[in-house]
Amino acid sequence: MKSSTRFLFQGIFMAAIAIALAAQAAAKRPNILFAFADDWGRYASAYAKLDGRPSPSDAVHTPNFDRVAKNGVLFRNAFVTAPSCTPCRSSLLSGQYFFRTGLGAILQGATWDTNIPTYPLLLEQAGYHIGHTYKVWSPGSNPNAPYGAARTAYGKAGGRFNQFSQNVTKLVQQGKSVTDAKQVLYDEVMANFQSFLDARKDGRPFCYWFGPTEVHRKWIKGSGKDLWGIEPDSLKGKLPGFLPDVHEVREDFADYLGEIQSFDAALGLMLKKLEAIGELDNTLVVVSGDHGAPGFPGGKCNLYDFGVGVALAAWWSGKPGGRVVDDFVSLMDLAPTFLEAGGVKPPGVMTGRSLVGVLNSKAEGLVDSKRSWVITGRERHVAKARDGMLPYPQRSYRTKDYLYIINFKPDRWPMGNPYAVTDTETPDRDALENNTFVAFADFDSSPTKAWLIENRSVTEWKWNYNYAFGKRPREELYILKNDPDQIKNVAADSKYAAIKTRLNRQLMAELKRVKDPRVMGDGSTFDKPPYSGDFKSPVRKGKKSAKPKKSK
Repeated sequence: MKSSTRFLFQGIFMAAIAIALAAQAAAKRPNILFAFADDWGRYASAYAKLDGRPSPSDAVHTPNFDRVAKNGVLFRNAFVTAPSCTPCRSSLLSGQYFFRTGLGAILQGATWDTNIPTYPLLLEQAGYHIGHTYKVWSPGSNPNAPYGAARTAYGKAGGRFNQFSQNVTKLVQQGKSVTDAKQVLYDEVMANFQSFLDARKDGRPFCYWFGPTEVHRKWIKGSGKDLWGIEPDSLKGKLPGFLPDVHEVREDFADYLGEIQSFDAALGLMLKKLEAIGELDNTLVVVSGDHGAPGFPGGKCNLYDFGVGVALAAWWSGKPGGRVVDDFVSLMDLAPTFLEAGGVKPPGVMTGRSLVGVLNSKAEGLVDSKRSWVITGRERHVAKARDGMLPYPQRSYRTKDYLYIINFKPDRWPMGNPYAVTDTETPDRDALENNTFVAFADFDSSPTKAWLIENRSVTEWKWNYNYAFGKRPREELYILKNDPDQIKNVAADSKYAAIKTRLNRQLMAELKRVKDPRVMGDGSTFDKPPYSGDFKSPVRKGKKSAKPKKSK
């Protein structure tokens, strides 16, 4: 064979190998790292420049979330389907609206239906190594069942990271420096993650859920400043308009931001580990939270943006990055996204829509014109039937310009029974700060909750108290251009009647299409057993407090 011919065949052979290797690389399924913080909301330093006005994002420092956003996609309009831990997670894991998940649609009394397909178990069947650390699906029975429960848990190194400020403070009191105390908890995070990586066999792709709960109450008061250097009064003029801009509330918010920073620090350690072992370039990294801030008005258990809007960033190496996307995204979209990325066809029962097309796009702003709205809702959180507290049923329709909310039962208390909060009686401060169930049980105990209740008779703060705990009309409508904090309800204004009618029609049509029990038949499914059962929770009567003083 002539040398020229031999070289020709060698060239063809090498080209064939290159093509085969390229095809193999293209077919290689990505690992999936999903970092999911309890009660996070939408505050991260990556959002500071996008808010267009002073915001708590100006005061929080999240370099690792920002890294994911910079290298990937930062979503400006990401929402949960329900602002309550268990139903939100039911929705995310199943890729369906929360109200389609049976007893997974409520928090108190939730039970998981194993007939509902979930993305991690489907990926496991397709050959993925799956695992989780800390919280996935709870409270409810069987805890973490949609992710394989205890069988796929990796937490033998401990769970102290879940109470970050408490445990760091305790270690500092024992003589460690703040830096060394934090490192003890970071070492726990990495030991749990390493045990998951060590259990992987045959180099198969992995799907890991990191779900710490430190951003959920309770926190050590003053920890935002003591552990992270976040000055409470640096938040002056930056809080949402419905929060009293007083020192005590600013301190509470600074502590919340500090817990967010601890979550971000752990994210950075996992990214660094994947980079060190050569896996980051083949990992889809997604970071988010399960709803808005706990223990603050308008947050957790509310359909305002402060309650249902969440941070969301996704980084998939090799895909177009450095983009800010305005598409309206529901976290139920993540299940079909993870499945499609892993080469698994999403089940037809999923109502979420895969984001793979958005991640593959080079466009910014509105990438998919069909993603112009989201629906959120709520049924039962922790309100108890024995106190006459049935679920507080709500649904909302959120677009770029409007937020429309239906409160199906406006005669009920949105935050639960006031209990001993009367004109003559108030639970003591310790109870209000530490026992959620002493009053308004769907509003987490907190210093902010205590401050609002103690100052409810002060003229300057009556509106804030009513906003936090009062009953609401059947319909709410907010014009976001003029009212970004969603404070002025214009639903009764005839000027906006046509807009309200249109939004109501669009909302109800979608709810009926996806068979929401709240609008099917007589709409009473969630008001009856087993959804409205009497699930016991501790209730403690509080002492009368001193006459409230006006804050300066």
